[in-house]
Amino acid sequence: MWTDGRLCYGGDYNPEQWPARVWAEDVALMRRARVNLVTVGVFAWSRLEPTPGRYTFDWLDQVLDLLHDGGIRVALATPTASPPPWFSAAHPDALPVTADGIRLHHGSRDTYCAAAPAYRAAARRIAAALADRYAHHPALAGWRVHNEYGTTCHCPHAATAFRRWLVAHHGDLASLNDAWVTSFWSQHYTDWAQIGTPRATQYLANPGHLLDFRRFWSDTLRGAYAEQRDLLRAANPRLPVTTNFVLGDWVPVDHARWAAEVDLVAVDHYPSAVDIGAEEQTALVGDLARGWARHGATRRRDPAAPGTGPTPAADRADASAPVWLLMESAPNQIHTAGRMHTKEPGRMLRHSLAHVARGSHGAMFFQWRAPTGGAERFHSALVPHAGPDSRVFREAVALGAALARLAEVRGAVEASVALAVDAASGWALRHPGLPSRHLDHHEEAAAAHRGLWHAGYGCDVVVPGDPLDGYRLLVLPALYLADDATAGWIRAYVHGGGHLLATYLSGAADEHARVRLGGYPGALRDVLGVRAEEFHPLADDEQVDLSDGGTGRIWAETLRPAGAQVVTAYAGGLLDGAPAVTRHRYGAGTAWYLSTRPDEHTYRRLLAAAARTAGVGPVCPGAPDGVEAVRRRAGHRSWLFLLNHTDREHRVAARGVELLTGACVDEAVTLPPGGVAVLREQTG
Repeated sequence: MWTDGRLCYGGDYNPEQWPARVWAEDVALMRRARVNLVTVGVFAWSRLEPTPGRYTFDWLDQVLDLLHDGGIRVALATPTASPPPWFSAAHPDALPVTADGIRLHHGSRDTYCAAAPAYRAAARRIAAALADRYAHHPALAGWRVHNEYGTTCHCPHAATAFRRWLVAHHGDLASLNDAWVTSFWSQHYTDWAQIGTPRATQYLANPGHLLDFRRFWSDTLRGAYAEQRDLLRAANPRLPVTTNFVLGDWVPVDHARWAAEVDLVAVDHYPSAVDIGAEEQTALVGDLARGWARHGATRRRDPAAPGTGPTPAADRADASAPVWLLMESAPNQIHTAGRMHTKEPGRMLRHSLAHVARGSHGAMFFQWRAPTGGAERFHSALVPHAGPDSRVFREAVALGAALARLAEVRGAVEASVALAVDAASGWALRHPGLPSRHLDHHEEAAAAHRGLWHAGYGCDVVVPGDPLDGYRLLVLPALYLADDATAGWIRAYVHGGGHLLATYLSGAADEHARVRLGGYPGALRDVLGVRAEEFHPLADDEQVDLSDGGTGRIWAETLRPAGAQVVTAYAGGLLDGAPAVTRHRYGAGTAWYLSTRPDEHTYRRLLAAAARTAGVGPVCPGAPDGVEAVRRRAGHRSWLFLLNHTDREHRVAARGVELLTGACVDEAVTLPPGGVAVLREQTG
């Protein structure tokens, strides 16, 4: 791994922003906070290569030597997310172009097109130069390629690469025309040269065109990453290589399918909610990252590497448990639209340990020291503008001590519920020609995850096709795209005794976003035992009443049972008495269908009912709402994380040794408001 048995702790360190006299102080403060890993060089391309082919590595030599002498390991970054001014001046054709045809200018980060040959060549050169000089530096723990891949472009280079991608994936124009249904609006293509990127149009763009463009960029960015990774691996195969995944609807990256390309899945997470939603989002991202990590090629460092020692037997026995790393987060701020919210005391610790509970190999932050200038001069930092004599840095020291006490924690996260999340379904539901602007696969996934989180159920995130052995309940949140293989995967799971809960629009379209005929939910009608013949999108302020006292919003359907029994009906209005929630026996299993988005309380109750029917119980049945409980297991050992996200004291039944304090717990642990506890549970 990236550290020798310890959980990773640290963050992005930008020494090029400071005079050399500050570097020694930084290392001393890092040691005080127990920082053991920093990322260096993320945005340093102009300092490393001030003119084409002339490298100035002397300052980086000093920094790496200083960090090594201080016992701090380095994830050395390739700086290719921010090309220097000379590159943009020499290669204006490599600057990104928007869908409106506007070429952007230098002056920010991400000023490149990853399909431009000049950019790819320059990126390989700087990566090779870094590998040649530092691949065997004793400070290096591994490489971090680039930063937050996600930039897209519509320039001529991108259009040419897109056409090549389409030829490789469709084979011939007849197949492409069929997949994109180009007979609609006279879009039939007779020459590959007629196809460009989906630029701004008079009205609605072709949904198949947009969907394939997203897929193309996921593959193109992955190719750009792999070029650098291969250079770095060749220089020293023993060093792991990764890149930091960034989340958001704007990101055209299928992270689950990228995971096999990295040696350790690493994610950046910046919650957008300031209330309990921040904790809900933190839990979801942790489960997403762990799900992606199951697809990865996580590589442990060679046991013979200096400083690592032999791999413990417990580690060898648990090598299959997915491990990932929180690569970036904000120490003391939550960045919302329009303002920065200051995290309350203790929240940084809770968010960090929530990620560790879900499998992160530590907690890393952006950034170490807050800069005096630049676009992100007010971004959160472990050493804020106030300096080390500050609440933020004191909490950073406390977090370092806490992580040091949790080094023994390892193993799989306890979960019997699987939540299916599919990047392509999310992309397809972003098309503006849909019946409602609120149709959002990722928000439906978040809503289902919130219900499970509040009800106390452990949850793993899967993608279509993943093995479902051991999962009692599978949740499909608006899994809009379902090819025949995905439909077969679901059908086999339920028929074999699995329990399914699917929401509206699941299975409605095939892999090309072509609507399946015969009524919704398309490919899953037989499994769910229902047929929806008409949909009723709801207005922003509209809701439908349900017979169980709950309400629904966003969507409703005219639903006809085809073997399913009605669990809940619509009450009043156009759909009065019609089915809203159904349950159907299929083979040895049971399939639930939700034709609307229930309110939070009703959704939680429905998820709990489906889980109980499936034989699933909460991780910690006695934990009240607002107290997060996560259990990790390795062999016969287990660790229980309890995080109190409320402003009230709670007492939770538990037994074992509380690792943060060393106290023995015989019956229950008392959690103060905002408090945390991590117990090595008593066995037997």
